[in-house]
Amino acid sequence: MLGDFIIRFLVLILGYTYPAFECFKTVEKNKVDIEELRFWCQYWILLALISSFERVGDIFISWLPLYGEMKVVFFVYLWYPKTKGTRHVYETLLKPYIAQHETEIDRKIMELRARAWDFFIFYFHNFSQAAQSNLIQAFQYVLAQSIRFPAAAAANPPPNVNVKPRSPVETESEPHSPPAPRPLNKSLSALRSLEKQTSRGRKWPPPTPPQTPGREAAGPFNGEGVDIPDTIPGSPITDARARLRRSNSRSQASA
Repeated sequence: MLGDFIIRFLVLILGYTYPAFECFKTVEKNKVDIEELRFWCQYWILLALISSFERVGDIFISWLPLYGEMKVVFFVYLWYPKTKGTRHVYETLLKPYIAQHETEIDRKIMELRARAWDFFIFYFHNFSQAAQSNLIQAFQYVLAQSIRFPAAAAANPPPNVNVKPRSPVETESEPHSPPAPRPLNKSLSALRSLEKQTSRGRKWPPPTPPQTPGREAAGPFNGEGVDIPDTIPGSPITDARARLRRSNSRSQASA
């Protein structure tokens, strides 16, 4: 793992950083040397091709012994002033092959560009249709929810959150309000029903008790000894009792 890291660091420094600095010095010279500038252009062409193919080639040949070390040595060989391996590789390998197949390579590039554009248009069209349909569905869903929520809120109003729950101690300490009076109509109806039941159960006037011998000498019957049941105020029994008491008081006054 450490050796792999060192190899990558050396490739980055010796294959990219130092050649870039040398190319910068060549470009910024007062009198640019065309041959030297052409050399660095050829170097970057080779480096671009090597970087493109090594992404796939490393899978198959990275198992070779000293593969990383050979890569570092090859990069140094390309730009080292005494070897100038870039010119040799470019002139003997790359230039003849590219010059021979240049027309075919251009045609392939044009076909790939057209296919890539058609591919982009096709998927962009499908993506725009899918996005449009999803946007319409989302808008319809939001509209349906905005209509349903106010109806649900109107049907189920929220509880009064301002009312604080009271503890049992506070409830017991509060004065109890008197019970609400019963409605007058209900009281009158109850009294009337009670009077009807009383009048149905007993006949008025009450029956006269049998007279015992010698009772005629005692005078007329004044109602004493007769048990008249108590009734509610305003009933016929109460009125009869009041009249009987008045007659008794008058008889006692006359005696």
